[in-house]
Amino acid sequence: MNILQKRFVIIRHGQTDANRDGTIAGRIEAQLTQEGRDGAAKLGSWHWPKQIALFVSPQQRAQETASLAFPTQTIITLEGLRERDWGVFEGRPVSEAPPREKTPDDGEAWADVIARVAAEISRAQSQSSDVLPVFVAHSGVIRAVRALTGGTAHGPSPANTTPYLFTPTQCSWTETRLDKNATQKLAQHDMQNADLHLG
Repeated sequence: MNILQKRFVIIRHGQTDANRDGTIAGRIEAQLTQEGRDGAAKLGSWHWPKQIALFVSPQQRAQETASLAFPTQTIITLEGLRERDWGVFEGRPVSEAPPREKTPDDGEAWADVIARVAAEISRAQSQSSDVLPVFVAHSGVIRAVRALTGGTAHGPSPANTTPYLFTPTQCSWTETRLDKNATQKLAQHDMQNADLHLG
């Protein structure tokens, strides 16, 4: 299934020590701060659609965020949702990061990030045809998704523990930052659709 055919939600993991300290952590296993854990746990109190499929990066910060936000949901780990490998820049200040399109020494090319993210989201969608796919991943993954859906990979980082809904339209995509009320409306909409199918 093509990434351009089905809506999905993607959430950046909770705040980490690297986020707090302004350092680059692609493949480094940064740890959630207390703020990050609290933010993830708050997501668990939101009213989500009953039928979701939860796909998560294998990295610890994403796994822990998903477990706190969706404690009763089965986690499906997808290797391709890892953060970008920043090579020699890992652990250095964010201010020293090279331009996104430039491949860092010993790191991963931006085109390769986009390709693997597209492949994983497409594969996940094919495994969740009747439910809402929810991804828990990283800033770089969300930037790749934006590039894939006609947006920009540049600008401020996506907010931690904040869901973004990507919805295909006839000729483009819409990106919606969700809050607690928005996910409740999403759940109510899905319930109404289910009732229609049952009727």
